Amino acid sequence: MNNITQRLENVKKLQAKRWENEDHWDTLNDLLIKELDEILLIEPQNTAALINIGAIYSDMGENETAIHYLKTALDLGSEDKNLFVNLAIVMVYMEMHQEEYHEYLEEAEDKTEDPLTFKAYFDPQSH
Repeated sequence: MNNITQRLENVKKLQAKRWENEDHWDTLNDLLIKELDEILLIEPQNTAALINIGAIYSDMGENETAIHYLKTALDLGSEDKNLFVNLAIVMVYMEMHQEEYHEYLEEAEDKTEDPLTFKAYFDPQSH
C-alpha cells in the first residue's frame, strides 16, 4: 500500500473523530487541511484528497473554497459518488437553484463511493 493511500485512510479516520470531539473541531479541521494540502503537493491530481478537502471546507462553511476543490476533482474526471453528493451539498448551502444541484444528485445514484473519501455534513435545518 502506498504512502498516500495510508495517509488518506488516516485522514478518513481523523475526520470521523471530529464528530466525537467537537471541542477540538477547529484543531482537527486544521490538521486535516494541513495533511490534505501536503498530499496535494505530492499528488496535485489526487481526486480523493480534493474531494475530502472540499468536504472539510464545506463543513467549515467555506463554500467557495469547497466548490473550487470539488470542481477540480470533477474536471479531473472523478466518478466518485461522494464527489457528486458533496457538490450538491455545497450548492444547497450556496443557495443555488435546485436544478443546478439536482443533476449531481441524480448522477450520484449510479456511482460508487471511493473508500478513501467521505461526504460533507449536511444539515437540512441549517437554512
